[in-house]
Amino acid sequence: MTVNRRQFVLASGKYLVMSAAASRAVGYVLAGSPERAPGYSAHDHWWAMAIDIDLCIGCGGCVRACKEENDVPLEPFFFRTWVERYHVPEGDIEHPMVDSPNGGYDGFPERYREGDGSKNFFVPKLCNHCAHSPCVQVCPVGATFESPDGVVLVDKDYCLGCRYCVQACPYGCRFIDPRTHSVDKCSLCYHRITKGLTTACCEVCPTGARTLGDLKDPSDPIHEFLRTNMVQVLKPQMATGAKVYYADLDGSVR
Repeated sequence: MTVNRRQFVLASGKYLVMSAAASRAVGYVLAGSPERAPGYSAHDHWWAMAIDIDLCIGCGGCVRACKEENDVPLEPFFFRTWVERYHVPEGDIEHPMVDSPNGGYDGFPERYREGDGSKNFFVPKLCNHCAHSPCVQVCPVGATFESPDGVVLVDKDYCLGCRYCVQACPYGCRFIDPRTHSVDKCSLCYHRITKGLTTACCEVCPTGARTLGDLKDPSDPIHEFLRTNMVQVLKPQMATGAKVYYADLDGSVR
């Protein structure tokens, strides 16, 4: 019987291996028998990401690593993750100036003068892997779906390229791959986290601004992050159940 990628991911937890059990599971994955890994269940994991705005320096390393790791087109406007720079004039959070040259791939050139009373900071963005994803709801063929561990994925073999999900996503994190004419987006480096690795963007971040977290693991550092910081999600009014959590997110961020 032929089993495609989507059927494999949606299968029961015994067919998946996640990083919380990495020390025991990686060997089984590499051997081609992940179902034999001891003490593992996909339903024991619920993936999220924590981002500390104060630590992001806008170097663009995450954007470059993501494109390299996931074979994202190098042309501008195609990004699984990108970084925006916010310039907030003194006391005017309603009218921030936002730029993201080439998605932050090359970093950010000096543009604003220090000491003028304004506020300047960087905001990494990506798919929020929502618990109530609008994109999953509108896909007419089920090509966009949620894995048992809370990661929103796309089966490009099923995707029609209809762009319904692109329009439905309130975070603007989807694009049509010009090579395949199917939708693409952040997969939370699913091919990495299922082998006990973190995401490419988290791995290369020089300041630790990004951290992959397992919300079902009580010992995961993400819980301390959520307890000890003023945490927000983007566009909370959309009630999507976003799972990318930002510490000290400025009120000017859209």
